[in-house]
Amino acid sequence: MRTLNFATLATLATLAFVAATPSLAAETTAKPERQSWSFAGPFGTYDRGQLQRGFKVYREVCSVCHGLKLVAFRSLAEPGGPGFTAAQAKTVAGEFRINDGPNDRGEMFERPGRLSDYIPSPDANEQAARAIYNGALPPDLSVIAKARSYEVGFPGFILDAFKQYQESGVDFVYAYITGYENPPAGVSLPPTQYWNRVFPGHRTAMRPPLQKDQVEYSDGTPQTIEQYSRDVAAFLMWAAEPHLEARKRIGFQVMIFLVVFAGLLYFTKKKIWSKVEGHA
Repeated sequence: MRTLNFATLATLATLAFVAATPSLAAETTAKPERQSWSFAGPFGTYDRGQLQRGFKVYREVCSVCHGLKLVAFRSLAEPGGPGFTAAQAKTVAGEFRINDGPNDRGEMFERPGRLSDYIPSPDANEQAARAIYNGALPPDLSVIAKARSYEVGFPGFILDAFKQYQESGVDFVYAYITGYENPPAGVSLPPTQYWNRVFPGHRTAMRPPLQKDQVEYSDGTPQTIEQYSRDVAAFLMWAAEPHLEARKRIGFQVMIFLVVFAGLLYFTKKKIWSKVEGHA
């Protein structure tokens, strides 16, 4: 058997890379565009109206397939949240059915949700979900706005560190919902897949979830796909980081304390060492 030398292997590898370059270029995933969010920056806060609209979109559209198993109903009425009253959050919880038990006869049963319950998955288990969606598993959305992101590259990630930009995940969620397109010429998709310009590999099992005027807004906000996407993305950001406002407020207070403390240490040092320097 002939042994290939290093030069031959290098040539073959180069030819393979060149041959693969067109397909790699075709599969290049577009990066989500940066969006303007009210909660961005060190002093950002959530827009209560936007969070309530986003929850409405989630409830009427997204909850058919996706759960929020880490979000308790009581958090809808807690400080830093969407701003629902305790009575409103209790009403929302009561509209969900929660599996509970066993009862005195050892049987499982369903009951209305309580404030202490967590927003359930629409499916009984993972296997049931995969059976419904042709093997695909709709992810839980509790932390999707923090779990999903995209590579910024150099030197972008350094600039983001200085700007304290932490919204790449919610940018991705918005871009994904609004990123459905017809596949390129020559690309055929099975009936269970859709083409998305920002999703890795472009092929996604989730059909376009939103349509114009699909969800009714009572505050006069435009009922467009872009607005629905922005609102539900902001809500999912809150679901992933419900204490964002408190974290930023405490961080700012700590920075003020550290500045004052450093100043006190400096002047204390100057006062103490001035006596030593005076006797030198």
